[in-house]
Amino acid sequence: MKLGFTGLGGQIVLSMVVATIASVVLTIVGLYVFYGILVRTAPELLSTATQWFPTRLEWAVILGLCMAAGVITVIVARRLARRIVAPLVSVARAARRIADGDLLARAEAGDRSLFEAAMLVDDFNLLAERLDAASQAVTRWNAAIAHELRTPVTILSGRLQGLADGVFHPNPPLLRSLVAQVEALTRLIEDLRTVSLFDGGRLDARLQPTDLAEEIRGVVRLMLPGMEAVGFRVETQLDEGQCDVDAARVRQALMALMENAQRHARPCTVRVRLTLDRALARIDVIDDGPGLPDDFIPYAFEPFRRYMEIDRPTKGSGLGLAVVLAIAQVHGGTASYATVGGGACFSMILQRSSGSTKRREKQL
Repeated sequence: MKLGFTGLGGQIVLSMVVATIASVVLTIVGLYVFYGILVRTAPELLSTATQWFPTRLEWAVILGLCMAAGVITVIVARRLARRIVAPLVSVARAARRIADGDLLARAEAGDRSLFEAAMLVDDFNLLAERLDAASQAVTRWNAAIAHELRTPVTILSGRLQGLADGVFHPNPPLLRSLVAQVEALTRLIEDLRTVSLFDGGRLDARLQPTDLAEEIRGVVRLMLPGMEAVGFRVETQLDEGQCDVDAARVRQALMALMENAQRHARPCTVRVRLTLDRALARIDVIDDGPGLPDDFIPYAFEPFRRYMEIDRPTKGSGLGLAVVLAIAQVHGGTASYATVGGGACFSMILQRSSGSTKRREKQL
């Protein structure tokens, strides 16, 4: 690390050097001036050649010069101390304000030539910004969770109260409606749990050798009747091979992608594709559009982002894509979006063990 004369350490060194040199120069120059004047005006005041110690006058001059050098040193040191202490005091004051609940408090770096102190202030401000963002995120999460839970709970409460009061009579359609609300509530709670565990760094995946193509077929068979009922068809294009994945979590993610296509795309043929290579497994869910708005793409995988940001009738909880990203990342991969032929292509990439693959195509 180069010391130089920049930064806090360099400024301390430079200040000490300046103070020392100034003291020495002042002493030398002062003595030359003193003896020059004394020789010309009152040489009898000088000590004789046999005297080893200075006279009282000489001692007074030396003491005065030392005091003047000390004053210079104090001035330089005080100036440096103010420059060093100012950002530290600013950080302390901002920390106290944040502790009192003012998350908008920020420290001021002041003299940025002391880059260590400036770096401390910048890091503190970054920490304060992230703390403020986290606090705002908690508020948004609480509001969004309350909103999403309110609808199914209200419906269940109303229907059950109607049954209790005799307004409704038990019949298969009503019971199926209640079961559907319970299932929707269960999925929402599981999605919330998945995203919350991931944000807290506690989401785990129980990896085991899995026939991923067969798991995808199982999800497609489960989702197909509901999708066909609203005009969708499903095609699969699947590589065969073993993958070390958490099958339950992959099924959860794929269901979220297919529900997303059913909810937002036009009735079309949804293509589910699995591509395997030596290191990765890629699952694509492709529809015919309309896709995502360009300004929304960077936020597509954020929790509740659709509900909080898009000014149009909301569909779903806004958690599905966040769940997909969380599950992909816990498998060492990622999730992404691309526009393909005017439609949407949502992809989930997972780490896998190496193995041979075989391409098979099937239309359901």
